Amino acid sequence: MAGHSQFKNRMHRKGAQDKKRAKVFGKLAREITVAARSGLPDPEMNPRLRTAMAAARSANMPRDNIENAVKRGSSDTEGNSYEEIRYEGYGVGGVAIIVEALTDNRNRTASEVRTAFSKNGGTLGETNSVSFQFSRVGQINYPVETASNDDMLEAAIEVGADDCLSDEIGHELVCPPEAFHEVRDALEQRFGSPESAELIWKPASTVAIDEDKASTLFKMIEALEESDDVQNVSANFDVADEIIDKLSA
Repeated sequence: MAGHSQFKNRMHRKGAQDKKRAKVFGKLAREITVAARSGLPDPEMNPRLRTAMAAARSANMPRDNIENAVKRGSSDTEGNSYEEIRYEGYGVGGVAIIVEALTDNRNRTASEVRTAFSKNGGTLGETNSVSFQFSRVGQINYPVETASNDDMLEAAIEVGADDCLSDEIGHELVCPPEAFHEVRDALEQRFGSPESAELIWKPASTVAIDEDKASTLFKMIEALEESDDVQNVSANFDVADEIIDKLSA
Protein backbone atom coordinates (compact mmCIF):
# COMPACT_ATOMS: atom_id res chain seq x y z
CA MET A 1 0.00 0.00 0.00
CA ALA A 2 1.33 3.41 -0.91
CA GLY A 3 -0.53 6.54 0.14
CA HIS A 4 1.07 9.95 0.35
CA SER A 5 4.71 10.46 1.29
CA GLN A 6 4.12 10.57 5.05
CA PHE A 7 6.30 7.94 6.74
CA LYS A 8 3.52 6.75 9.06
CA ASN A 9 1.70 5.25 6.11
CA ARG A 10 4.83 3.36 5.07
CA MET A 11 5.14 2.01 8.61
CA HIS A 12 1.49 0.90 8.53
CA ARG A 13 2.18 -0.97 5.30
CA LYS A 14 5.28 -2.60 6.77
CA GLY A 15 3.33 -3.74 9.82
CA ALA A 16 0.66 -5.28 7.65
CA GLN A 17 3.29 -7.07 5.56
CA ASP A 18 5.07 -8.47 8.61
CA LYS A 19 1.85 -10.28 9.56
CA LYS A 20 1.68 -11.92 6.14
CA ARG A 21 5.29 -12.80 5.52
CA ALA A 22 4.60 -15.97 3.55
CA LYS A 23 2.27 -14.16 1.18
CA VAL A 24 4.75 -11.32 0.76
CA PHE A 25 7.51 -13.81 -0.05
CA GLY A 26 5.27 -15.39 -2.67
CA LYS A 27 4.69 -12.05 -4.37
CA LEU A 28 8.36 -11.15 -4.25
CA ALA A 29 9.26 -14.54 -5.73
CA ARG A 30 6.78 -14.01 -8.56
CA GLU A 31 8.32 -10.64 -9.40
CA ILE A 32 11.82 -12.15 -9.34
CA THR A 33 10.73 -14.96 -11.65
CA VAL A 34 9.06 -12.58 -14.11
CA ALA A 35 12.08 -10.24 -14.01
CA ALA A 36 14.50 -13.11 -14.66
CA ARG A 37 12.34 -14.40 -17.50
CA SER A 38 12.07 -10.97 -19.12
CA GLY A 39 15.83 -10.46 -19.34
CA LEU A 40 19.13 -11.98 -18.35
CA PRO A 41 19.25 -13.97 -15.08
CA ASP A 42 22.26 -11.88 -13.98
CA PRO A 43 21.07 -9.02 -11.74
CA GLU A 44 24.06 -6.91 -12.79
CA MET A 45 22.76 -7.00 -16.38
CA ASN A 46 19.05 -6.92 -15.54
CA PRO A 47 17.95 -3.79 -13.60
CA ARG A 48 14.44 -5.12 -12.94
CA LEU A 49 15.82 -8.34 -11.50
CA ARG A 50 18.32 -6.39 -9.38
CA THR A 51 15.49 -4.31 -7.93
CA ALA A 52 13.32 -7.37 -7.27
CA MET A 53 16.14 -9.19 -5.51
CA ALA A 54 16.99 -6.13 -3.42
CA ALA A 55 13.34 -5.86 -2.34
CA ALA A 56 13.36 -9.53 -1.37
CA ARG A 57 16.51 -9.12 0.71
CA SER A 58 15.01 -6.05 2.42
CA ALA A 59 12.03 -8.22 3.40
CA ASN A 60 14.42 -10.85 4.82
CA MET A 61 13.41 -13.41 2.24
CA PRO A 62 15.66 -16.50 2.55
CA ARG A 63 18.50 -16.68 0.05
CA ASP A 64 17.39 -20.11 -1.18
CA ASN A 65 13.93 -18.72 -2.01
CA ILE A 66 15.49 -15.90 -4.03
CA GLU A 67 17.81 -18.23 -5.92
CA ASN A 68 15.00 -20.67 -6.67
CA ALA A 69 12.83 -17.86 -8.03
CA VAL A 70 15.66 -16.76 -10.33
CA LYS A 71 16.12 -20.35 -11.52
CA ARG A 72 12.42 -20.67 -12.30
CA GLY A 73 12.57 -17.54 -14.41
CA SER A 74 15.78 -18.45 -16.23
CA SER A 75 15.02 -22.16 -16.71
CA ASP A 76 14.31 -23.52 -20.15
CA THR A 77 11.39 -25.43 -18.62
CA GLU A 78 8.17 -23.73 -19.59
CA GLY A 79 6.38 -22.34 -16.57
CA ASN A 80 3.44 -20.08 -15.86
CA SER A 81 3.20 -17.11 -18.18
CA TYR A 82 2.45 -14.06 -16.07
CA GLU A 83 0.74 -10.97 -17.45
CA GLU A 84 1.14 -7.49 -16.00
CA ILE A 85 -2.21 -5.74 -15.51
CA ARG A 86 -3.11 -2.39 -13.99
CA TYR A 87 -6.54 -1.64 -12.52
CA GLU A 88 -7.75 1.84 -11.60
CA GLY A 89 -10.69 3.16 -9.64
CA TYR A 90 -11.92 5.10 -6.63
CA GLY A 91 -12.38 4.21 -2.99
CA VAL A 92 -14.48 5.92 -0.33
CA GLY A 93 -14.07 9.67 -0.08
CA GLY A 94 -13.00 9.95 -3.72
CA VAL A 95 -9.58 8.40 -3.06
CA ALA A 96 -7.91 7.40 -6.36
CA ILE A 97 -6.47 3.88 -6.38
CA ILE A 98 -4.08 2.05 -8.72
CA VAL A 99 -3.71 -1.73 -8.44
CA GLU A 100 -0.79 -3.48 -10.14
CA ALA A 101 -1.00 -7.23 -10.67
CA LEU A 102 1.03 -10.12 -12.08
CA THR A 103 -1.34 -12.91 -13.07
CA ASP A 104 -1.59 -16.13 -15.02
CA ASN A 105 -5.39 -15.90 -14.98
CA ARG A 106 -6.83 -12.51 -15.95
CA ASN A 107 -10.42 -13.50 -15.14
CA ARG A 108 -9.56 -14.63 -11.62
CA THR A 109 -7.63 -11.46 -10.85
CA ALA A 110 -10.32 -9.18 -12.29
CA SER A 111 -12.94 -10.91 -10.15
CA GLU A 112 -10.89 -10.55 -6.96
CA VAL A 113 -10.14 -6.88 -7.60
CA ARG A 114 -13.74 -6.10 -8.52
CA THR A 115 -15.01 -7.79 -5.35
CA ALA A 116 -12.59 -5.86 -3.12
CA PHE A 117 -13.78 -2.58 -4.62
CA SER A 118 -17.51 -3.34 -4.58
CA LYS A 119 -17.57 -4.67 -0.99
CA ASN A 120 -15.82 -1.58 0.38
CA GLY A 121 -17.63 1.29 -1.30
CA GLY A 122 -15.30 1.59 -4.26
CA THR A 123 -15.82 1.72 -8.02
CA LEU A 124 -13.55 0.37 -10.74
CA GLY A 125 -12.85 2.60 -13.72
CA GLU A 126 -11.23 2.26 -17.11
CA THR A 127 -7.47 2.19 -17.65
CA ASN A 128 -6.03 5.71 -17.23
CA SER A 129 -9.15 6.87 -15.39
CA VAL A 130 -7.10 7.87 -12.32
CA SER A 131 -3.44 7.43 -13.28
CA PHE A 132 -3.33 11.01 -14.59
CA GLN A 133 -3.47 12.05 -10.93
CA PHE A 134 -0.14 10.29 -10.25
CA SER A 135 3.43 10.41 -11.51
CA ARG A 136 5.61 7.34 -11.96
CA VAL A 137 8.76 7.90 -9.90
CA GLY A 138 11.54 6.02 -8.18
CA GLN A 139 11.40 6.09 -4.37
CA ILE A 140 14.36 5.16 -2.16
CA ASN A 141 14.10 5.06 1.64
CA TYR A 142 16.84 5.10 4.28
CA PRO A 143 16.55 4.96 8.10
CA VAL A 144 17.02 8.27 9.87
CA GLU A 145 20.35 7.17 11.42
CA THR A 146 21.93 6.66 7.97
CA ALA A 147 22.94 10.32 7.64
CA SER A 148 22.03 13.82 8.74
CA ASN A 149 19.28 15.60 6.85
CA ASP A 150 21.83 17.93 5.26
CA ASP A 151 24.15 15.10 4.20
CA MET A 152 21.29 13.12 2.69
CA LEU A 153 20.01 16.18 0.82
CA GLU A 154 23.50 16.89 -0.50
CA ALA A 155 23.83 13.27 -1.64
CA ALA A 156 20.41 13.42 -3.31
CA ILE A 157 21.46 16.46 -5.33
CA GLU A 158 24.78 14.87 -6.31
CA VAL A 159 23.25 11.63 -7.62
CA GLY A 160 20.42 13.31 -9.54
CA ALA A 161 17.41 12.78 -7.30
CA ASP A 162 14.52 15.21 -7.66
CA ASP A 163 13.66 15.52 -3.99
CA CYS A 164 14.64 14.40 -0.49
CA LEU A 165 12.16 14.42 2.40
CA SER A 166 13.50 13.76 5.90
CA ASP A 167 11.80 13.50 9.27
CA GLU A 168 12.26 11.69 12.59
CA ILE A 169 11.66 8.27 11.00
CA GLY A 170 13.82 8.39 7.89
CA HIS A 171 14.81 9.83 4.54
CA GLU A 172 12.73 9.48 1.39
CA LEU A 173 14.38 10.27 -1.94
CA VAL A 174 12.47 10.61 -5.20
CA CYS A 175 13.92 10.43 -8.71
CA PRO A 176 12.74 10.07 -12.34
CA PRO A 177 11.94 6.44 -13.25
CA GLU A 178 14.56 6.39 -16.00
CA ALA A 179 17.25 7.36 -13.46
CA PHE A 180 16.05 5.02 -10.71
CA HIS A 181 18.71 2.31 -11.01
CA GLU A 182 21.56 4.78 -11.40
CA VAL A 183 20.43 6.85 -8.40
CA ARG A 184 19.83 3.80 -6.23
CA ASP A 185 23.22 2.28 -7.08
CA ALA A 186 25.02 5.57 -6.35
CA LEU A 187 23.28 5.91 -2.98
CA GLU A 188 24.02 2.28 -2.14
CA GLN A 189 27.72 2.82 -2.76
CA ARG A 190 27.69 5.75 -0.36
CA PHE A 191 25.24 4.65 2.36
CA GLY A 192 24.80 0.91 1.90
CA SER A 193 21.59 -0.92 1.03
CA PRO A 194 18.44 1.19 1.38
CA GLU A 195 15.50 0.21 3.54
CA SER A 196 13.45 0.00 0.35
CA ALA A 197 13.80 1.03 -3.28
CA GLU A 198 10.97 0.78 -5.78
CA LEU A 199 9.10 2.42 -8.61
CA ILE A 200 5.86 3.88 -7.28
CA TRP A 201 2.86 5.93 -8.32
CA LYS A 202 3.24 9.27 -6.52
CA PRO A 203 0.04 11.34 -6.23
CA ALA A 204 0.04 14.91 -7.49
CA SER A 205 -2.31 15.82 -4.64
CA THR A 206 -3.93 14.00 -1.74
CA VAL A 207 -7.45 13.53 -0.40
CA ALA A 208 -7.93 13.97 3.35
CA ILE A 209 -10.21 11.34 4.89
CA ASP A 210 -11.56 10.82 8.40
CA GLU A 211 -11.31 7.74 10.59
CA ASP A 212 -14.47 6.02 9.30
CA LYS A 213 -13.44 6.42 5.68
CA ALA A 214 -9.85 5.43 6.49
CA SER A 215 -11.09 2.24 8.16
CA THR A 216 -13.13 1.30 5.09
CA LEU A 217 -10.32 2.24 2.71
CA PHE A 218 -7.77 0.16 4.62
CA LYS A 219 -10.16 -2.82 4.54
CA MET A 220 -10.32 -2.47 0.76
CA ILE A 221 -6.55 -2.24 0.43
CA GLU A 222 -6.10 -5.22 2.76
CA ALA A 223 -8.56 -7.23 0.66
CA LEU A 224 -6.67 -6.31 -2.49
CA GLU A 225 -3.33 -7.24 -0.97
CA GLU A 226 -4.77 -10.59 0.12
CA SER A 227 -4.84 -11.54 -3.55
CA ASP A 228 -1.75 -13.49 -4.57
CA ASP A 229 -1.92 -11.73 -7.95
CA VAL A 230 -1.82 -8.16 -6.62
CA GLN A 231 1.72 -6.82 -6.35
CA ASN A 232 1.18 -3.18 -5.36
CA VAL A 233 -1.66 -0.88 -4.34
CA SER A 234 -1.21 2.91 -4.59
CA ALA A 235 -3.67 5.54 -3.38
CA ASN A 236 -3.77 9.30 -2.90
CA PHE A 237 -5.21 9.34 0.64
CA ASP A 238 -4.03 11.60 3.46
CA VAL A 239 -4.73 10.33 6.97
CA ALA A 240 -3.75 11.99 10.25
CA ASP A 241 -1.01 10.27 12.24
CA GLU A 242 -3.28 9.56 15.20
CA ILE A 243 -5.78 7.78 12.96
CA ILE A 244 -3.01 5.67 11.41
CA ASP A 245 -1.79 4.75 14.89
CA LYS A 246 -5.29 3.84 16.06
CA LEU A 247 -6.17 1.71 13.05
CA SER A 248 -2.82 -0.08 12.99
CA ALA A 249 -2.83 -0.83 16.73
